[in-house]
Amino acid sequence: MKVAAIDIGSNSIHMVVARIDAHGHFTLLDRAKEMVRLGKGSLAARALSRDAMQAGMQTLATFKRLADTQQADRVVAVATSAVREAKNGGDFIAQIGRELGIHVDLITGREEARLIHLAVTNALDLREGWTALVDIGGGSVELGLADRGVVKVQESLKLGVLRLAERFLAHEPPTRDEVEALEEYLDRQLAAFFKRARGIEVARLVATSGTVLNLAAIALQMDGGAAPERLHGVTLRAKDIQRVRKLVVRSDRDERQRLPGLDRRRVDTIVPGAILLDHVMRRLELPELVTCEWALREGVLLDFIRRHGREIEENETIADPRRRSVLHLGRRLNFEEGHSQQVARLAVALFDQTAERHGLGPREREWLEYAALLHDVGNHIAHARHHRHSYYLIVHGELLGFDPKEICLIAALARYHRKAGPKEDDEELATLTDGMRAAVPPLAALLRVADALDRSHFGVVREVTVGGRGKDVKIGVRTAGNDAELELWAAGRKADIFEQVFDVHVSLQVEE
Repeated sequence: MKVAAIDIGSNSIHMVVARIDAHGHFTLLDRAKEMVRLGKGSLAARALSRDAMQAGMQTLATFKRLADTQQADRVVAVATSAVREAKNGGDFIAQIGRELGIHVDLITGREEARLIHLAVTNALDLREGWTALVDIGGGSVELGLADRGVVKVQESLKLGVLRLAERFLAHEPPTRDEVEALEEYLDRQLAAFFKRARGIEVARLVATSGTVLNLAAIALQMDGGAAPERLHGVTLRAKDIQRVRKLVVRSDRDERQRLPGLDRRRVDTIVPGAILLDHVMRRLELPELVTCEWALREGVLLDFIRRHGREIEENETIADPRRRSVLHLGRRLNFEEGHSQQVARLAVALFDQTAERHGLGPREREWLEYAALLHDVGNHIAHARHHRHSYYLIVHGELLGFDPKEICLIAALARYHRKAGPKEDDEELATLTDGMRAAVPPLAALLRVADALDRSHFGVVREVTVGGRGKDVKIGVRTAGNDAELELWAAGRKADIFEQVFDVHVSLQVEE
């Protein structure tokens, strides 16, 4: 299974595309990042600018094309601080869904912290002692404390670099008063976290985010050195971060742009980032930090794997995307899989043995099988009127690989598996083509009998046969010695539509 995970941040939009195997292990296929700065000016105004939203839409459209090129089965997207706090954030999310077909989850700060920490604890070995975790974003900072790799504390504070730059750093280079005011503010906002951290023995600091990785690149090149191609798991001393802080704080914008290692797009946010990271290290009295390239987007991916293990396994073991989607919907709605598979098996057996009477083909056979698999999903809501609930859940279940009319037909068949049969003026059939509408009565008739032949839900009927001539149809069942009295009684009651549609008389019997 291929999944694209998108992080719509206040500073940048990131995407990773990964192939996930049946065991939940993933291999990265592609990465993309664009510094859109949705939060620039919007964090104080609490509204996304038109230009920022347009840039965001263009970036997401490009990322969607990249995901499609990689043939991603799912696109999972989250939005964070800038969108979360904006009055028009909901409108932006709605526009993304409407124009690009991407569903975006607007996550809380604590959920953002949880996902980042999930990524970090999977990317680095933190099994020894206590670890402090920090992710420096554009709108917020996520902090955590992990004991031997298990996160015990996680917080999200409105201390992102875009926010701090706009609020405190008005001059180039910043004045001493501005830096002191920023540090005093950090002390107040981080006091509770520092207090908790001092109560334990923190062995190391793990830092992640683009800001942190860029600070690492600058630190590694300060003395003419070269930064490695990857900055994951790099150890930096506290004094290295202090040197970078002093360098960027005393430099104006033009001077910073010439610094080796600096990403020019971060020229305005690297200063508050350096001050914040240095401040955290000094207050925690930690001699070094370890960088981590994994962050929110990898956390989103890992969380998807944890929550969709069955779907991932299905994707790897069931080649047909339509069948896979049907089974996934059924399992998501806690369908009784044994009964559903038995009804589907009996339904297609009845279909095959009545082919001369109904004259339908492989396409209709497939619709019948899928309707049989999903006929009882309405029980997820309630047993009463569950056939109508099944119709609603199938229509709105986001089945993949089907056109809308096929979904409506499958839902209609599920609707007619009990109670009244189909009528020409039923609204459930209104959107179907004439040919599809004509297929519903015979398919519904077959489904009703198949469902009745598993009335006990015990899989009593091992084989079904259809015989007879003319208007006399004999349906025989083989049971391997099990009592099929309940099944025969139920099938006799539900054969009425079968008799009407095919203009026959049905008799049922147990065969040896």
